[in-house]
Amino acid sequence: MKKIVVTDDDPGIRDIFKMIFETAGYQVQVIANGDDLLNNVYDLPNLFLLDKQLSGVDGTDICRYLKQQETTAHIPVIMISANPQIDKLSAAAGADAYIEKPFEIKYLLEMVERYI
Repeated sequence: MKKIVVTDDDPGIRDIFKMIFETAGYQVQVIANGDDLLNNVYDLPNLFLLDKQLSGVDGTDICRYLKQQETTAHIPVIMISANPQIDKLSAAAGADAYIEKPFEIKYLLEMVERYI
């Protein structure tokens, strides 16, 4: 079973992602803040779904960190944000893709399938 690590500081959004991905047959680990990613407190996934706007730390900084680590550099990162500049910001951070909020569930699942 493919595993996704979802990082978002909004508990409602985390619950929605967990429900969407588990229904689609993925194993999901939800993380509330970027500190757990920076401290390697997670199981290695097949894909990271990372919100840009996290409390305390910027998701783009976490993306850069993940892409610089030998153990996670090869794992796809999809940034998600309502920021109108997310295309440029995610590319500069080394993300593999981005999704703008709001999004269609079908599109979310298509993007994840493409990169996982």
